[in-house]
Amino acid sequence: MTPLQFSDVEDAAARIAGIAHRTPVLTSRTANERTGAQLFFKCENYQRTGAFKFRGACNALARFSDAQRAAGVLTYSSGNHAQAIALAARLAGIKAAIIMPHDAPALKVDATRGYGAEVIVYDRYTENREEIGRRLAHERGMTLVPPYDHRDVICGQGTAAMELFEETGPLDVLLVCLGGGGLLAGSALAARAMSPACRVIGVEPEAGNDGQQSLRSGAVVTIAVPTTIADGAMVTHLGAHNFDVIRRDVDTIVTVSDAQLVETMKFCAERMKMVVEPTGCLGAAAAMCGAVPVAGLRVGIIVSGGNVDLARFASLVTQ
Repeated sequence: MTPLQFSDVEDAAARIAGIAHRTPVLTSRTANERTGAQLFFKCENYQRTGAFKFRGACNALARFSDAQRAAGVLTYSSGNHAQAIALAARLAGIKAAIIMPHDAPALKVDATRGYGAEVIVYDRYTENREEIGRRLAHERGMTLVPPYDHRDVICGQGTAAMELFEETGPLDVLLVCLGGGGLLAGSALAARAMSPACRVIGVEPEAGNDGQQSLRSGAVVTIAVPTTIADGAMVTHLGAHNFDVIRRDVDTIVTVSDAQLVETMKFCAERMKMVVEPTGCLGAAAAMCGAVPVAGLRVGIIVSGGNVDLARFASLVTQ
């Protein structure tokens, strides 16, 4: 296969136009004053299903053949990709089955079922979701669309950064939440074409820095399931397709603590009047808490999602 390029992101944007939302880019005077930078928040918490994942899911299913559409789609996800595939499948008239961990947020499980998908539960600490997914896809004849290690998913996710650059023009730094790497890889494709001098930085939780280790070592590193409030980043390794792009186009990867994620959640709620889930705060936390020096710079931040149970959100921000 040919290496992924920005033209693949442009093609994805054309496929999902009018289906995925073009989300707002917000600014905050207080955030700018605190950091000494100009921060531009690309708010994917306002995307359909509440996260950027709908972009990749929509693009992937749009490329299904008639036979694939008839057989259905299967995936595994802790929540946001699950909801994205479920809704994209419903809109396309395709049946969907989703493998979700037993401890996934109830909000995300309920929403996935609400979009009409079948939910299959597994134990993320004792079972391998990728093995379960391959087995069930084979048994059922369904097409497996994984949450991040998939070319069409990567290119769909990259449309978020593409829209950001269309609105802001060139940036000095782009901060992107990092779990499995689909959003970071897609964003890097957009950045290298639309703002070549922009530093592309992935941000992951301290407890789950497999991406940071992988970039430093030059090969994909696998870790144990991390313990972090950023449930969307509780992955053990990057995808192969993602890592090819990340190794080529990403400048560095940094980490932030759970405490810094909570601090950023509170800021977003109190000063920007928006609910952001812990994983969605990774990029913003890197700028707000100093993991990346940003003073004097124009900085893009992908706010990746807002799917958090309100009781959980309240307990975190008031602890």
